[in-house]
Amino acid sequence: MATMTKGRVKKTTAKRTKTQTKSPGAKREQVIIFDTTLRDGEQSPGCSMNIAEKIQIAEQLARLHVDVIEAGFPISSPGDFEAVNEIARTVGKIKGGPIIAGLARAKDIDIERCGEAIKPAGKRGRIHTFIATSDIHMREKLRMGRPDVIRAAVHAVELARSFTPDVEFSLEDAGRTDWKFMVEVVEAAIAAGAKTINIPDTVGYCNPWEFGEQIAYLRATAANIDDAIISVHCHNDLGLAVINSLAAVRAGARQVECTVNGIGERAGNASLEEIVMNIATRSDFFPFMTRVNTKEIYRTSRLVATTTGSRVQANKAVVGGNAFAHEAGIHQDGVLKHRQTYEIMHADDVGWTGESMVMGKHSGRHALGKRLEAIGHRLSKEDLEKAYERFKMLCDKKKVVYDEDLHAIIQDEISDVKRVYEIADLQFTSGTAGVPTATVKLNVKGKVKMEAACGDGPVDAICRAIDRIAGKEHRVEKYELGAVTEGQDALGQVTIRVSDGKRTATGRGASTDVVVASAKAYVDAINHLLAMGKAKRRTHPQVGP
Repeated sequence: MATMTKGRVKKTTAKRTKTQTKSPGAKREQVIIFDTTLRDGEQSPGCSMNIAEKIQIAEQLARLHVDVIEAGFPISSPGDFEAVNEIARTVGKIKGGPIIAGLARAKDIDIERCGEAIKPAGKRGRIHTFIATSDIHMREKLRMGRPDVIRAAVHAVELARSFTPDVEFSLEDAGRTDWKFMVEVVEAAIAAGAKTINIPDTVGYCNPWEFGEQIAYLRATAANIDDAIISVHCHNDLGLAVINSLAAVRAGARQVECTVNGIGERAGNASLEEIVMNIATRSDFFPFMTRVNTKEIYRTSRLVATTTGSRVQANKAVVGGNAFAHEAGIHQDGVLKHRQTYEIMHADDVGWTGESMVMGKHSGRHALGKRLEAIGHRLSKEDLEKAYERFKMLCDKKKVVYDEDLHAIIQDEISDVKRVYEIADLQFTSGTAGVPTATVKLNVKGKVKMEAACGDGPVDAICRAIDRIAGKEHRVEKYELGAVTEGQDALGQVTIRVSDGKRTATGRGASTDVVVASAKAYVDAINHLLAMGKAKRRTHPQVGP
């Protein structure tokens, strides 16, 4: 292991100082944006996506110009493998588009499966392999000593290199890893052929001062660090994911791993839009650049929010509904006189205009298809026809249809999951007096079945009736209702997580009637459960940096 010599520290410090004092006109170093919305973001409870949805988001991420898309964890399930493989086959072929990465533990079976999944991307494919390096993880989870971990890391990188020259290696829980041991592992991984070294704060434990120092120490101490790009992957358990990532960039990291809207396991990941707009807005403090097309940020945010059912809070930085709203009189007066008095970013810089009214009952198929393409949905002729029929029905209930409504329609109507159950009709009664009841008719493999039930409310009654038709009771683990747009005629969108006792699945539904939307979501969840039952069950846990 290299030692932190006086000369080495001076050399590294001088290099960092030079970077941070570039003149405004000088060429800025690029920060690589590695998006893990489809992998780590999907691990957020209730944010699971089907293959069609993942491909739509991957295509939008390509329009956003992210540099790397971590498309999934291929060994975890057949569905994840297929999603990574299809994204590699399609988005991975876009000229000048993103690199397509798959995640793999430092195990032969993981790496081999990942290599197969990314193969269609050719030279644009990356294997991201990892092993835990903190004492607590090595002792309690891996049951391995330090020498064994180093050997496993080297073997993993060398095996991954047999599939692709682009190998990224992560030290899981690096934030709690002994720094000297971190350097040993990093030097060994780089010597084995890793081109990117990721230092993740896996559990969101670090603060920006120590995390920045950790990256600076790595740069100053690892003898071969200039042969690789330093990456960081920060979690938000203490609300510090973004600032920790930015501190690391100032200390020498040149890749940031993040997710759209900051979604992810537990409290989430570093938010892509906040990272990018910090660099773009404070170029005096962050003398760097990204390739991201910031005008696609808002559209990407909304697509991810509607697809996952994970809504963006109103006061969320950059993409929240209130991000460019001004209610206080003194603020309104200042903005009217000069926008920069209270706005450090322009709304249109991130693609937010405040106006999404685009369609009405006089819009035809061609116009609908063009608008759907503009907001990230490229449909087959058959799927466009389905969407158009639903669009016309919605136009009879709403004067205008917004982009958010169109996202909801696509999410509701287009699915790659076979629909064993489809709602044919439902009737329900409820009120302040009497017992809520529901009668439900479902199309089941070409036959119509009908059942009735009572419940605590109309939604409960409908779910009980559906269970009777299915011949099985299901438990609702999560129920979330929100308005897609504003106004009394707004679509209600329901996200529901349902368990059959062995597996859980998420369903979504949208309607101007929230009870109907709830029924659609419940049926959607059951269809997903049935699809999961027919597929191979996941045998490997969703883990990662």
